[in-house]
Parts: sequence; structure tokens; C-alpha cells
Amino acid sequence: MISLNIPGFGALNIEHLVLDYNGTIALDGNLLPGIGKIIRELSVDIEVHVLTADTLGQCEENLQGLPVSIHIISGPAEDQSKLDYIHSLGTEKCACIGNGHNDALILKEAALGIAISGSECMSMAAARAADISSAKIAHALGLFTHPIRLMATLRN
Repeated sequence: MISLNIPGFGALNIEHLVLDYNGTIALDGNLLPGIGKIIRELSVDIEVHVLTADTLGQCEENLQGLPVSIHIISGPAEDQSKLDYIHSLGTEKCACIGNGHNDALILKEAALGIAISGSECMSMAAARAADISSAKIAHALGLFTHPIRLMATLRN
């Protein structure tokens, strides 16, 4: 667990890191370089989950061997499916990272939401819902490998 009490923001007790796949930790279906190593490091302190519609069908293959729980969603209400998933974990124990319109609900409802504006860009709904925005997933994940950075970013 990652625990911080951030002045002006509140207490964070993160047990689950929930990641979108395409556009967040992957581009065009392929895991971004170096992300597997960071996920392994993070999994020592928190549980890592990947929520995805898996548009290109490569998520399970590309994440094989990594310490992650993969949940592939389907149907027209992807945003609600993602929200239902973090509700099952306890939103107050979740940090979520995503870039798409279908990530906006989880970014808003999680204890901490981070929007990624990488090569696939970022929907404005995700941007408005998030607590933090990052241009690179490695920087966003670095907030959890070095949690004091969260304090610097979020304190009042």
C-alpha cells in the first residue's frame, strides 16, 4: 500500500493501481518500452490491474508474465464497466490512469485519477475528471515508485 497525507488534498491509501491499456501503457496494441519493468517494481507495494476493451487483441499476450490482473471489458457502456470494476475494489483504495473518454468516470471516482496525454492524446473528458495530467506514462508511474512526488504535485 502507498499511504500519504497530502495537505489540502487529503489522505491517500492506495492498494490498487488501475491502468487503461491502449493509449496509456500501450500504443497501437504494443506495450510501451520500459513499462513492464516499472509494473514489476510497483507490484511489490500495490496490486496492478489493467482494464481494457482490448481493441487490437494484444493485451493478454503483451502483458504475459507481468504481475497484473487483466480485465477485458465489452459492450456499449465501457465507461460504466470500468467504474463497476473499481467499485468492486473500493474506489477509495484505487488510483486510476487513463486517457480516453471511457476512462473519465474512473478518473473522477478513484481516490486519485491521472490522465495521460501521450501519443494517442487525451480526451477532454478524461482531462476534466483527473486530479493530475501527465504527458508520459513513465512519469505518471514514477509518482508511485517515488510517492513523495505526489505530495509535491497535489499539496495545497
